[in-house]
Amino acid sequence: MNRFALIQRETPPAALPAVAAQSDCYLDTLQILDRLHRLMLDLIKDEFERLGRVDLTPVQALLVYNLGGAEVSAGELRSRGMYQGSNVSYNLKKLVQMGYVHHQRCEQDRRSVRVRLTDEGIVVRDIVGTLFARHADGLDASGILDDPPLEQVNRQWRRIERFWTEQIRYIY
Repeated sequence: MNRFALIQRETPPAALPAVAAQSDCYLDTLQILDRLHRLMLDLIKDEFERLGRVDLTPVQALLVYNLGGAEVSAGELRSRGMYQGSNVSYNLKKLVQMGYVHHQRCEQDRRSVRVRLTDEGIVVRDIVGTLFARHADGLDASGILDDPPLEQVNRQWRRIERFWTEQIRYIY
């Protein structure tokens, strides 16, 4: 059954065009979100290529950036970022091997591994942070972040994030 058939069963006839338009807008938003994420990874890749640093993938560089100055477990890092569970473990292993991340077993729970950036990891984090700051400055100067104000957009994204989290939490 297609989504419009489901909408029709649950919605009064007068509201169908509005619901369909809202649904189409939501689906368009999901596609834009996916493209934005891919473009962000491309921007990171281009920046590192420009700097002659081709040892890291964009996902690894973003993982280093999201790790920041904290010392966390892989699970905590996964919940902060945009990663699949197995990708975090694989990429952390590679980042440790390349010397960007230090890891050690947690004293309280020997099954858990804590990770933090090395000095070389801090350099990578700063490269990504500088790239993002440069883009934020360019967007701000162009006025793109003003209409609607980015604070409003972020509030909306957080509401969608909560909705999705609740959908996952209450699925079982």
